[in-house]
Amino acid sequence: MPFGEVRNARKVFPARELGSNATEDLIALDDATFSFEEGEIVSLLGPSGCGKTTLLRMVAGLIERTSGSIRIGGHEITGPYPDYGFVFQAPSLMPWRNVLDNVLYPMEVLGRHDAAARRHASELLEMVGLSGFERVRPHQLSGGMQQRVSLCRALIHAPRLLLMDEPFGALDELTRMEMNDMLLRVRQETGASVLFVTHSIAEAVYLADTVLVFTRRPARVALHLPVGLPRVRHQAMRFSSEFSFVERQASEALGVLKPAQETTA
Repeated sequence: MPFGEVRNARKVFPARELGSNATEDLIALDDATFSFEEGEIVSLLGPSGCGKTTLLRMVAGLIERTSGSIRIGGHEITGPYPDYGFVFQAPSLMPWRNVLDNVLYPMEVLGRHDAAARRHASELLEMVGLSGFERVRPHQLSGGMQQRVSLCRALIHAPRLLLMDEPFGALDELTRMEMNDMLLRVRQETGASVLFVTHSIAEAVYLADTVLVFTRRPARVALHLPVGLPRVRHQAMRFSSEFSFVERQASEALGVLKPAQETTA
């Protein structure tokens, strides 16, 4: 049995919940089906507004699905799933707390804010290159450093599943590539499964074991694309023929490129 399984997941937002001007229900997600193994990184790639974030929130149990089935670790998701970490587009750090206290906040909520938690927080900060910044406030950090703190906060309770909603989209290209490599190290160190939403085709391919390409809303899985690159990645892979082949397949599924047979006809 796979670690995660989404079967015929559908989400409809009734018109009454969309505001006074809405006259029709909004189908955000329709018949989404896929599965993933423990420790796997799955990139969710698709047009803006197609329902990828909605799917993440359904997997987390933060919003109810209209129909279908979502199972994580053998458990049907019927409410907030306790064994996940969520990294959002913006770091959303509490400005009045220092770095260490931001990371430890989930442990306070769980009633596990003890010496062991503080040691683990320090280990995570060291893993992402922020050792020595424990007492610094968020406004004193760069955007990339703030996202590293946000990632540590999501990992502090050692979740088996990490949900990431375009976490590197606002970063410059160099920082984004550094964060990609850091996430791969985190996966290697923690063994967590990752569902990663992105609009970048190259980022999706570089990070993932599998890329799921979604259609425009209502979102369906248009292509289930195994990447096939070694799990130990390095930036030079971006220039390999294997990488370009997978990137082109994803681009064709998105409609960015015409299929190769059409361009050569």
